[in-house]
Amino acid sequence: MRATSNWLAFHTRFRPDAEALFDVSSGRRWSYAQLREWSSRWAGRLQADGVGPGDRVVVVAENRAETLALLFACAELGAILAPLNWRLAVPELRWQIDHCSPRIVLADPVQRARIGGLPLEEEPTAEPIEGPGAPLDAPWVLLYTSGSTGKPKGALLTHGQLHWNSLNTWLACDLQPSDATLTFTPLFHTGGLNCLTTPLLHRGGRVVLTTGFEPGEALRLIAEEKVSVLMGVPTIFQMMADHPSFDRTDLTAVRDALVGGAALPMPLLERYREREIPLRQGFGLTEVGPNCFSLPRTEIDRKAGTVGLPIPHVAAKVVRPDGSECGVDEPGELLLSGPAVFGGYWNDAEGTAKAVVNGWFHTGDMLSRDDEGYFRVRGRIKEMYISGGENVYPPEVEAVLHGLAGVAAAAVIGVPDERWGEVGAAFVEPAPGHSLTEEDIRTWVAPRLARFKQPRYVRVLPTLPRTASGKIDRVSLSKEPR
Repeated sequence: MRATSNWLAFHTRFRPDAEALFDVSSGRRWSYAQLREWSSRWAGRLQADGVGPGDRVVVVAENRAETLALLFACAELGAILAPLNWRLAVPELRWQIDHCSPRIVLADPVQRARIGGLPLEEEPTAEPIEGPGAPLDAPWVLLYTSGSTGKPKGALLTHGQLHWNSLNTWLACDLQPSDATLTFTPLFHTGGLNCLTTPLLHRGGRVVLTTGFEPGEALRLIAEEKVSVLMGVPTIFQMMADHPSFDRTDLTAVRDALVGGAALPMPLLERYREREIPLRQGFGLTEVGPNCFSLPRTEIDRKAGTVGLPIPHVAAKVVRPDGSECGVDEPGELLLSGPAVFGGYWNDAEGTAKAVVNGWFHTGDMLSRDDEGYFRVRGRIKEMYISGGENVYPPEVEAVLHGLAGVAAAAVIGVPDERWGEVGAAFVEPAPGHSLTEEDIRTWVAPRLARFKQPRYVRVLPTLPRTASGKIDRVSLSKEPR
């Protein structure tokens, strides 16, 4: 008998009445048995529409429970779920739809008005089916990268990758069936779908799903739903910390909080420490994991600023351009290997061959490794800039900027300069109730960084532009006047 991936079938037998999913927008809750029955009816609906093994099922919708039901319906049929970024412009969405050539496109009412497709909101009336399933090496999900440079690429995630990412996450976070998470990050992004959502559904835990993020509502749900594990970008945690109800909200159920997508500012770590919540910096990407590193709770203080150690079943090394391994604290490109590496880029054999060489995925990220094996993010290779012959790593400068009281977010990019080749441009977003001037920022930075690291240009903006995943949009910042 071949190995297949059918998480809901297992939990339906062993924990049928345990709650699996709460969709806040609809107010509906599903036990594992109910979620299995619902996803099986979706499988029947898809099969009636001609969906079979390898076919793509596109979903264009805000976060809603149907997307997760379709995830498991596709698992029944051996099909591939492709949740697309509904925030994109219509031409961008149409490019991705054309690129993946789906058998069917499902969309919520707002997106149907923009791009057409079949209704996602209708309850499937088909009879539940138990499909043939898929071997662990078969593709299950197609996620398009953000496309910050050139056209986005469709990363194929296999059943095996999601399995191993789940197992890695269980071990790194000590996930239990009693755990619950709050998912507000978009399900078209690996952080929303695969950081905690799929690992918890694999483990038999509970997912509380919202259509988006509002700090007051998030705090309310964390308290009322007894959310125990959280994941978000620093901006999300900062917005909750800045909310008036933060100090009076019952957060005692939260035992773990993972931070990804950007560096964790130390003042933010201290703010959550006051509430006895450990913020742990992590690191990952769509094509691998996304959970690749973990910082032990016992080392949060001693190893602050690092992303920790590679988690089980992930091999990591840092290399120079010639492929040789870097020395201690020497920045280089991060390479990752193991069963959580993706299945390649959709219809892009050349891109896949460049990304995966001899089993190692080339991340394009610059990290360094200290003498105890802890990794530190130094930035994207393309984000590092050279000023007067010296390498400058934006995260180092951003960490200094975050140390200034009143800074909510900061980003540094390299820009052309006739004399030095490149210089830094810093963009700062003030925290609520604070005002900052360029002089304040320069005065703070001057004694803390070498002159070649100090930004030549400084701008204070009301808010910094962000991508759909919550990361600061550096491409947009590069177009800002200086």
